[in-house]
Amino acid sequence: MNALPETPVPDYDPTDPLNRGPQIFPKLPLRMVERIAEYGAEEALRPGTLILKRGQRGSDFFVVLQGEVEIFETDAEGAEHVIVRHAERQFSGELDLFNDRPIFVSGRTVTMTRVIRVARADFRRMMASEADIGEIVMRAFILRRVALIKHGFGGVVIIGSGHSSDSLRLKRMIERNAYPYRFIDTDLDPTGDGFMDCCGLDASKLPAVITQDARILANPTNGQLADAMGLMEHFDPDVVHDLAVIGAGPAGLAAAVYGASEGLRTIVIEGMAPGGQAGTSSKIENYLGFPTGISGAALAGRAQVQAQKFGARLAISRMAVQLDCDTHPYKVKLDDGQVIQARAVVIATGARYRKLDLPNYEQFEGSGIHYAATAMEAGLCGEGEVVVVGGGNSAGQAAVFLAQSAGHVHILVRGPSLAATMSEYLINRIKRHPRMTLHTHSEITELKGDHLLREVTWGTLDGRKKLTRPVANAFIMIGAEPNTDWLRGCVDMDAKGFIRTGVAHDGVPLPSPYATNLPGVFAVGDVRADSVKRVASGVGEGSVVVSAIHRFLNPPA
Repeated sequence: MNALPETPVPDYDPTDPLNRGPQIFPKLPLRMVERIAEYGAEEALRPGTLILKRGQRGSDFFVVLQGEVEIFETDAEGAEHVIVRHAERQFSGELDLFNDRPIFVSGRTVTMTRVIRVARADFRRMMASEADIGEIVMRAFILRRVALIKHGFGGVVIIGSGHSSDSLRLKRMIERNAYPYRFIDTDLDPTGDGFMDCCGLDASKLPAVITQDARILANPTNGQLADAMGLMEHFDPDVVHDLAVIGAGPAGLAAAVYGASEGLRTIVIEGMAPGGQAGTSSKIENYLGFPTGISGAALAGRAQVQAQKFGARLAISRMAVQLDCDTHPYKVKLDDGQVIQARAVVIATGARYRKLDLPNYEQFEGSGIHYAATAMEAGLCGEGEVVVVGGGNSAGQAAVFLAQSAGHVHILVRGPSLAATMSEYLINRIKRHPRMTLHTHSEITELKGDHLLREVTWGTLDGRKKLTRPVANAFIMIGAEPNTDWLRGCVDMDAKGFIRTGVAHDGVPLPSPYATNLPGVFAVGDVRADSVKRVASGVGEGSVVVSAIHRFLNPPA
């Protein structure tokens, strides 16, 4: 089964999932279809029957036995575009079958059609029980989501300046949550592809977002955008979860995967998007099992799907603002007023980026100063010069990635070299690259520009040398501070705000290296005092802590 693009594609694109027909739209063996039938019911449908509707939550899973089902999107102007037609032994659906979020596209029968309809609850039971079927379906679902994102099918429309800090904020929010969208840059097209007039928009309302259901949001907050996209789920405050994981970086996602897969009723609270700081990494090349490397966003996306596959629920774009540690089950209050109850809590809130102490610094945040180097930021840089500040692996990965397209990458560190803080493979690439220069014993001293950053000055720490360059994009990667303000008065912390684990006040060992002074509350990953601050160690801590949670929830007799 082939997708139906509106216009011929002149060159084969190996990165386009639509070109991987047997994987993205597989035809199941008859024996698998017979096993799927045990989880659902056969239905005969007339031509034109709508089986999926864009915006619907909790859709069912369909396998075509005879006839055809076409999957289509409706754009912001009401026009329909067919994406694919499923024929005999092919199936519908994508990743939103694992959660309660609204689906992106619609589906209807083309001819008289017989299908197997599997209710969502039975679909999830099937995915857990039938490993070989689950593997084929999961691979197809992941590729379909990538295709939706690549082609902008079914998502929202953002209208605004390509260099606006709010436009970048909204794009980051959407991209990091693996949600399809189309961006219309008013710097290139002042009419906004006609939306400015037809939607009554002017510069004061930009950036604007047009949602799936044709609502217009003028410069929404991240929370408002998440609600409009259906990313946020609402929870019964009377339900007591076995495990609440606060933070969806590598450590938190690992705890969610292992907790949910071992039968714990698990919920994950995340303030921005899955992945944490690791989610902004352009490529992680020394993570075990990925010899060609993997982006932080891809790693986080897979882990999120994995957690949801086992039944974990995610609350996205909601911050935990308070832990009621005087009662049990514990109560976690969110910034929207919701309260979640849990018998055990894993703190995996990681850390927030440190900033430079410079005049005009906040003026240029999002308009030239960045804390992540993804394809979106690289596109803003063009072939100009960029500055990367920091000597850790994140800074090295960013510099190597940006050097693929930027005119020149200047790396600034306060120390004498990179040897003590960066992996050898990254150091060697930086040394050998003709468009990268390392400036040691150096720091930024001045930022200049108008509404955008235009010029950066840096010099040596002793003040003897100074250099000013036309730099419009600076990447600040100088470490982070723990996100623990909301926990003060509940758990022990060191002088920097990192959570102490493993040992009580009196020096007596606690039940787990990740246990805090509060029974049933654990800390893993970057937020934990003396942690290693690596993706792999965070994943290890998040997976290992689950055994301690089981011991707490089910103490030996």
